[in-house]
Amino acid sequence: MDKKKKIPKVGLSKMLLNYSAMNENLVLYFKKIIDENNGLVKVKLPYSLVLTDRAEVIGHFLQKNNKNYRKTALIRNTIRKEIGNGLFTSDGDYWLKQRRAIQPGFHKKRLEGIARIMVEEINHYMDNVMDAYAENNQEIDLLDEMAKLAFKVLTKSLFGQEFEDGKINAIGEMVSSSQQYVMNRTLKPYLKPWYYVNGDYAENERLKKVRDEIIIEFIEDRKRSGEKVDDLLDMLLETEYEDGSKMSNQQILDETIVLLVAGHETSAVTISWTWYLLGMHPEVEDKLVDSVLENIGDKDPTFADVRSLAYPLQVLEESMRLYPAVWFIDREPLEDDEIEGMKIKKGEDIGAFLYGLHRNPAYWENPDEFDPNRFSAENKKKQTPYSYLPYGGGPRLCIGKNFAQMEMQFIVSMLIRRYKFVLSPDQEVSFKPLFTLCPSNGIKVRVEKRVLKETSPVAEGYEMPVS
Repeated sequence: MDKKKKIPKVGLSKMLLNYSAMNENLVLYFKKIIDENNGLVKVKLPYSLVLTDRAEVIGHFLQKNNKNYRKTALIRNTIRKEIGNGLFTSDGDYWLKQRRAIQPGFHKKRLEGIARIMVEEINHYMDNVMDAYAENNQEIDLLDEMAKLAFKVLTKSLFGQEFEDGKINAIGEMVSSSQQYVMNRTLKPYLKPWYYVNGDYAENERLKKVRDEIIIEFIEDRKRSGEKVDDLLDMLLETEYEDGSKMSNQQILDETIVLLVAGHETSAVTISWTWYLLGMHPEVEDKLVDSVLENIGDKDPTFADVRSLAYPLQVLEESMRLYPAVWFIDREPLEDDEIEGMKIKKGEDIGAFLYGLHRNPAYWENPDEFDPNRFSAENKKKQTPYSYLPYGGGPRLCIGKNFAQMEMQFIVSMLIRRYKFVLSPDQEVSFKPLFTLCPSNGIKVRVEKRVLKETSPVAEGYEMPVS
């Protein structure tokens, strides 16, 4: 092989010397070494990992030669044990069978029904939680509140309105606890024996069992009732394979948990970063308010209004560019491969570094600036393929993309009509790279009722106070 095509390496000794920088912020450290090595570098962690923020390389292993790549050992050996063998964690023929069976369930009629559930839950949260904050001029942590709201919207969309709030809260606590347990094991694998001694392993297993029992009981109750509901559980119950058979309770459980774990935190993190960016750019916030009022006024949005909420989507897309909730996508090659003349060895993980990709000046002008106009219909056509991947790419593109976008469009559009979130002064907002790119210490804001400008294009009959 041409020596010029060898991938630059950062050995284990150098990685250890930079341990403090890695521990402080792994994302910023990865960006530094990738920038120093022209977008492609091999690191020792101590296992080998090829890192890249080059769109053409990422497109190769996510799309062009995707059949040669599977989920990494971390997913197969650790995360799968926590959340089951659903679409996120499965591979090969089983994954393809599940994907083909489930995909048709996300059809227009189903999303129309789910949209009604979403809007009802958002209104309920504003009326019963956010209004109280506004009346008391209270400071809140946006990340915490958006996580609660997103989880409530998701669980009601998944299980229907009849699912008890007490069970929602219980499952939420269990999901959060499980995620923290997995994160601890991932970041500090050398402490694995200690988790068996101090009881963390046993407690995690107990919580998983309770979580699964609650969901299985609800699945069986729905089956017995024969009730038809426009929710995601009904979609999973109706899913049929090519031979006419349906999913078992265990398969439905696995897919349900994947939706719960992968769905709520990514949305919550994205919406939180969006409010932060709007607070830093009041001119964009004003334009967003005007756009929402002009297109849907004071009425509850419906599935038919999703296309009208184009500017809110642009704002969300730009937020996901700067702060992608999923900041890293990795794969393991099943056989040796070659990308642009560079050899990728069998079993040697390769990762798409999305934080760097989304800020790569080769694909984005003024990449660190917040500019939702990048995602206008005209500008989207100019984007380099595989330079923007907030939902992944290739055959494993997130199956819930349309669901998540609608949820976030509704939340941002409905909340921004009623509230203004004023960033608390003197707070340092930064991020910590966990499984998602979370704000380190949350995002503190004061909640105020929004008072519209006289120039706002308020729809006829809109009753919000005007200054």
